[in-house]
Parts: sequence; structure tokens; C-alpha cells
Amino acid sequence: MDIKPLNSYIQNLTKPLVIAGPCSAESEEQVMAVAREVKNIEQVKIFRAGIWKPRTRPGTFEGVGSLGLPWLKKVKHETGLLVSTEVANAWHVEEALKHDIDILWIGARTTASPFAIQEIADAVKGTNIPVFVKNPINVDLALWIGALERLYNCGITKMAAIHRGFSAPDKTKYRNMPLWRIPIELKRRHPNIPIICDPSHIAGNRSLVPVVCQKAMDVNQDGLMIETHCDPNNAMSDAAQQITPSSLRELLGGLSLKTERSDDKDFEHHLEELRAKIDRIDHDLLEVLQQRMEVVEKIGEAKAECNITALQLSRMDELLIDRMRQGESLGLSPEYIKELYNVIHEESVRKQTRIMSNKKK
Repeated sequence: MDIKPLNSYIQNLTKPLVIAGPCSAESEEQVMAVAREVKNIEQVKIFRAGIWKPRTRPGTFEGVGSLGLPWLKKVKHETGLLVSTEVANAWHVEEALKHDIDILWIGARTTASPFAIQEIADAVKGTNIPVFVKNPINVDLALWIGALERLYNCGITKMAAIHRGFSAPDKTKYRNMPLWRIPIELKRRHPNIPIICDPSHIAGNRSLVPVVCQKAMDVNQDGLMIETHCDPNNAMSDAAQQITPSSLRELLGGLSLKTERSDDKDFEHHLEELRAKIDRIDHDLLEVLQQRMEVVEKIGEAKAECNITALQLSRMDELLIDRMRQGESLGLSPEYIKELYNVIHEESVRKQTRIMSNKKK
């Protein structure tokens, strides 16, 4: 995908690009109050507010609808900020375009539906309005990229991806697990697509928002979309994760921003030496993994001879507990070891299953 800069104005901004505004547009007074506050924060260049709110269950506040679009237009004219809102179908797109909305974004639930994405892509065809795409709720990088591709195929070349975290089966401190490796892999495959972090939806709790923002900067994401409300405790949606404009100013002022390169030649030389060390360790690691797989193949052959299943959950549980305990004693996080061994075990089962299939032929 040949992704173009969103426009010369945004392209020339110093990172991070900051998008701020309430989760939901609740009233004209509320929208204007937040906009007037955030426009005085230098880093904020785009105002956001949800007009249509796709909620998990009916009966909760689902947004004011098209009634709120003139409020965003007023924000644009009074403050000079670009304005953005979420769209979930073709009618939303038509209404937003009618009211001169500058940027559209697509929510996580919508990204999960190729039918809905195609409908939106067809609706924006011929406009080249910038469109931001949130990751789908579940971990599916192909689905995220597919949504961007559908828009691109309809002529949209000004795009960004929004990393808002992924649902998890188990309760964690985050509302949505950040799983940083997923947006990092998206950036690796498509380096021209800006990645904007949505720390509000990842955190689900305003106390964690600064931590998530800093991590996003540490992994070189391009921007932040932060839900901001003048009275967050009484917000009509997602009250717990919104912060005040004054907290936003303090948060942005406290960020430690990183660069990809340094002008310090001694530092760069030292970094190259350390990277060479990593390369040598990785080569050794791959050889060890190859040796492990040879043993796995022998286990697969032995199981095939005795009609034993490839998957043995009790063995996997024992192995995982042991490796997590050992990893922790070496200063490695249990989560890291668990994820690593899940991948190793998945490949081991796949290999043994193939051996068993070949034995039957």
C-alpha cells in the first residue's frame, strides 16, 4: 500500500500527533468547553468526539447522533483544530462528510466485519478523506491489515492505524491488552502507515493512561488519541478512562520522547557492538531450537508407533509451570515464558501431527 502523508500539515508535526476530546459528544456546551481547553495545549492538533456510540448492550447512551455534527463543525471554525469522529456505516460517512468532518475513524467492532468495512470504503470512495482504523477486538493482524487494504483499494491513501488493545479471556489490569508486538508487526510490514495509540481504551482506567502513553512512545508509535473530558467522573460513557484537560497537559509535558538515531558516534558504535552480541546469541538460540525440534520429531515417531495422541495437556501444563518457574528465577517474566512456550508447543504438536499422518499413509 502506497500510503500518503495525512496532509503536509500533519506530516510536518513533531511527534507525537495528539488527538484529544471526549469519548462522546454529550451537548454543545460540553463539546465546546473541552475544545476550548485542549486547543490551548500545544501538542493537540485534532479534536475527537463520538457522535454514534456502538455499545455492548442496548439501553445505554449510544450518542446524540447527527445532532452533534454541527457542534464539531463549530469546534473546527472556532478553534482551528481538525475534527474527527467514528463512523460505522455508509450513512454515518455521508452525514460526517456533509458537516465537513476532517478525519473519520473506524472502531474495533466495525474493523472486525469485512462487510461493514467494505460498505464504508465504498462510501468514502472518491473523497480521499483521511481514515483511521482501530485494530479489531480480537488478535487478528490480517483482519486489521485487510481493513486498511479495502480502504486503499477504494482510493483512500491517507490512513493511520489506531492501536486500542485487544480483548483478553482473563481479567487483567488493562481494559484491553496492549500486545505491543501486534502494532509493531504492522509497522514492520507497512512502515508508511502511522500508528496512533489509544491509551484510554487500553487502560480503561485514567490512572494507567500515562503509563500506556509512555510505553507507546518507547516503541516509537506516532501519536496518541486520549479521551479528555472537563468532568470525566460524570461522563455519559467510559467515565473511568477519561482525563481532564489539565491532566492531559501534565501528561504530555511529562512524556519522555525517543528518537531512532543518535548523533553520538560513541553511542552508535556501542549499540552496534551490543546488537552484534544479540545476533550471535540468536544464532545459537536457533540452533538449540532446531535440536529441540529433532527430539520432538523422535517423540512424534514414538507416539505414532504406540497410537498416542500428539496433544497431551497434562504434559504441557507441567512443562509450562516448570519453565515459568525457572524463567522467573532467571529474571524473565512469567507472561513472556508462557507466550514463548505456547508458540513452541503449538509448533511441536503441528510437527508431531504431521509425522503421525505420514505414518498412516
